[in-house]
Amino acid sequence: MIDAIRRQLAAPDLARRLEQLAGDAAASAPVSLRIELGAGTADWLNRLPADGHFWYRARPERREFRLGIGHALQVASSGPNRFAALDNAMAGFCQAWRCERPALAFAGFTFATASESVLPNALLAIPAILLESVDGQCALTLSVAAGRIAPAVAEWQLCFGHTSRSTAADLLPARPQALAEQAWLARVQAALRDITAGRVDKLVLARSLSLASRTAFAPATVLASLVEQQPDSTIYAHGNGQQTFLGATPERLVRLRGRQIDVDALAGTAWPGSVALDADKNQHEQTLVVKAIMAALAPLCLTPPHTSPLGEQSAGQLRHLRSRITASAQPGTTLFDLVRALHPTPAVGGYPSCPALDWLATHGEQRSAWYSGGFGLLDSTGNGEFSVALRSALLAGTKAELQAGAGIVAGSDPQQELAETEAKFGTLLAALTDTHRLRRSGTGDF
Repeated sequence: MIDAIRRQLAAPDLARRLEQLAGDAAASAPVSLRIELGAGTADWLNRLPADGHFWYRARPERREFRLGIGHALQVASSGPNRFAALDNAMAGFCQAWRCERPALAFAGFTFATASESVLPNALLAIPAILLESVDGQCALTLSVAAGRIAPAVAEWQLCFGHTSRSTAADLLPARPQALAEQAWLARVQAALRDITAGRVDKLVLARSLSLASRTAFAPATVLASLVEQQPDSTIYAHGNGQQTFLGATPERLVRLRGRQIDVDALAGTAWPGSVALDADKNQHEQTLVVKAIMAALAPLCLTPPHTSPLGEQSAGQLRHLRSRITASAQPGTTLFDLVRALHPTPAVGGYPSCPALDWLATHGEQRSAWYSGGFGLLDSTGNGEFSVALRSALLAGTKAELQAGAGIVAGSDPQQELAETEAKFGTLLAALTDTHRLRRSGTGDF
């Protein structure tokens, strides 16, 4: 498959085809050429660049794998109007986009509107190269600003001269966690006091776990393990050449297809040895999340949102209560309008939203990179989907930071909540320590 891609990139008429597609477009207009590659199954992980930007999104159970390499165009924003800024940028892209079939952009954002991070607070990007394998059919999409087609063709050819490094991490012993755990438990107790006093109904508290390895973490190896271990989750990653933020999330924030809105409400959590998924605490959490999502969606919908019967969602060793919420959007409603209305849901922030967010800010809640924010895929017609960025790790050389959270409500047991975060850490710990993955995966070149 890679040989076929190299031939396409070296084709003498490639620049001419792009110029014809661009026509009289402005120099800043995105131009995207899609090339069908035929039948094949590839997760593309051995093509992750060693440096520079990349985006990865996979839904293994549905045989969907996408890797974006480099940026043809990008827009970053922060602050309370960050989603409006990205919305306007995406609208501009879509209006000017020259493509024969819908082309794709990626996006990600932090939990808080003004948080400092190694990644942009909110980022929207059209990848220069997009590799797709969907239901056994592979495709290559090349994207560029209309004014720089010639240099872009030469740059693309350089992207396929290497294979991503696949090595297993050699973890060093973890630092003692007793003091950090006691500090987190103290925050849980403070949250419970304010919940009992009626100041807030729910608070989601995050904690982190720092790991170190004798060898640098290889994102491709970790992602391959997540693909294998979490086939029913959405596997995601964004790298900038120095850091890689990656994870496996079971939760959709929102999807928009035409006017059809689909939202997941996941709150209750169970794992081997925990309280039952149908316990009162889990049911109460789920009720708060569904209530808030329905209220947030209502102003943007033609008719009141509809919720499905309560079900379950598995995510490795974890199980969650899940409600599917559907609605029909008002004309003119965009995906970013929906993101702005929904984020943060009580599943990652608390309830009611404003007092919960104030509490978290006052009590020094810290969340790295895009953890509990969003990771999205959008197309040039305005359709798209965002996932809640959960079960994540931030990798930087030999360092890894994992994050997990738990929802605190009346009746929560602090020790059980601590155990819940440990269970959630397990998703990434299993991937980071999967020393047998290399022997299973082989070294084939797609």
